[in-house]
Amino acid sequence: QLVESGGGLAQAGGSLRLSCATSGPTWFKYSMAWFRQAPGKEREFVGWIDWVRGNTYYFESVKGRFTISRDAVKDTLFLQMNSLKVEDTAVYYCAASEGPMGTLTSDYTYWGQGTQVTVSS
Repeated sequence: QLVESGGGLAQAGGSLRLSCATSGPTWFKYSMAWFRQAPGKEREFVGWIDWVRGNTYYFESVKGRFTISRDAVKDTLFLQMNSLKVEDTAVYYCAASEGPMGTLTSDYTYWGQGTQVTVSS
């Protein structure tokens, strides 16, 4: 089970930190990722993390601004978002897979309910 929190309203240039609380064995979250979906657009990849090794990979538009991390003790995934832009406005989802990391929604089996992030100019 995945439960996101931490969304809200931020000004352009500001920061927000999203959390994704997980429950269950490690095998189901071998790969974890963040996706986002803006109104009228398809869900898009933001970044993934190898839960065991901690390696990360990001979509080009968020590189250098967003950071994915995890707390293995607390079973929580994080997305630190800095230098926010209006175009970052979307519902953000965390996702998990027992398989290899990927950038497609079809690569992930388990999804959270999403949390809204709104960035104002």
